Amino acid sequence: MAKIRPLGDRVLVEPIDVKEVNKGGIIIPDSAKEKPMEGKVVAIGKKRDEDGKEIPFDVKVNDKVLLPKYGGTEVKINDKTYQLVREEDLLGVIE
Repeated sequence: MAKIRPLGDRVLVEPIDVKEVNKGGIIIPDSAKEKPMEGKVVAIGKKRDEDGKEIPFDVKVNDKVLLPKYGGTEVKINDKTYQLVREEDLLGVIE
């Protein structure tokens, strides 16, 4: 199984699928769906300051986060799709 360790201030996020049926029971086709805005942090990189000292992340593995609608890089690992984004681009942590 391939693993990805994000570099620098990047975070690997597994998008959480949005519901495919709305409240009225209408099925929404894939082409009309927006990208998921929520995801689970799978891996984080290592941030460092100018002196090379490690800086802690604001998020940790398994945190549920809000993703930006656009941005980041989509990657596929073993038929699963992930988003690779900078920590500063994450919108928030869902508690």
